[in-house]
Amino acid sequence: MKLSLAERGRISRAGARNAMALNLLATPGLGSLLCRRWVAGSGQLLLSLAGCAFVCVWFVKVMAQLYALPYAGGQGPEPRVGWIGETGAGLVAVAWVWSLATSLSLMGQAAREGAGRLANSGGPPRLKLGPDAVASALRSVPDWRRNGDAICRTFVFKDFPAAMKFVEAVAGIAEREWHHPDILVQWNKVTLTLTTHDAGGLTDRDFALASMFDLSANERQ
Repeated sequence: MKLSLAERGRISRAGARNAMALNLLATPGLGSLLCRRWVAGSGQLLLSLAGCAFVCVWFVKVMAQLYALPYAGGQGPEPRVGWIGETGAGLVAVAWVWSLATSLSLMGQAAREGAGRLANSGGPPRLKLGPDAVASALRSVPDWRRNGDAICRTFVFKDFPAAMKFVEAVAGIAEREWHHPDILVQWNKVTLTLTTHDAGGLTDRDFALASMFDLSANERQ
C-alpha cells in the first residue's frame, strides 16, 4: 500500500498527529511530504539535510583539530563552532520551525474536516429499510448478497498489491461519505460488509456506498 497520511487532500486527526511527530521528532519535512504538502515538505527536508551536512563538516573539522593538539604540544588553536557549524545549526532550526508551522496547519485542517464530517452526519437519522425495499435495492447491486442485517461482497483481484490498492480506495470513499464498511482481506480477495448500526439494519446509505465500491473496483479490474 502506498505510504501516505492523506487521501486526496484530506487528512484525519491521527494522520495530522503522526505528521507532526515525524516533522518534529524525526526528520523535518518527512511528515509534510507524507501529507502531500509537496512544496513545504521538500523545502523543509532540503534545509534539514543541508543543515546536517554543514554540521557534519563542522564536526569533522573540530575532531581533526582536537586530534592535532597532542602533536602540536597542546598549543594548537582552541576548537570553535565557526560559520560552518552556525550555518548548519541555523538551517536545521529554520527547517524545524517551518515544519512546526506546517504541522499546526495540518492539525487545523484535520480539525475543520472533522467538524465538517460531524455536521454532515447530523440531521434526522437514516431509516431502516423494510424487506421489500431491501429486495428492491439489492437489484441495483446484483453482486452483493444479504447477510442478516447487512450486505456483503467479495472482490477478487490479480494479486495482493492490487487488493490493497482497492482497500486504500475504499478507505478514502468511506471517509468522504462518513460511512465505514467492515473489511476482510485474504491475499487477493477483499470482502466488504455494510450495515447502518445507528438504524439497526440496512439503509439507503449502504446501497449507495455499495455502488461506489463497485465502480471503484471496476476501474481496477
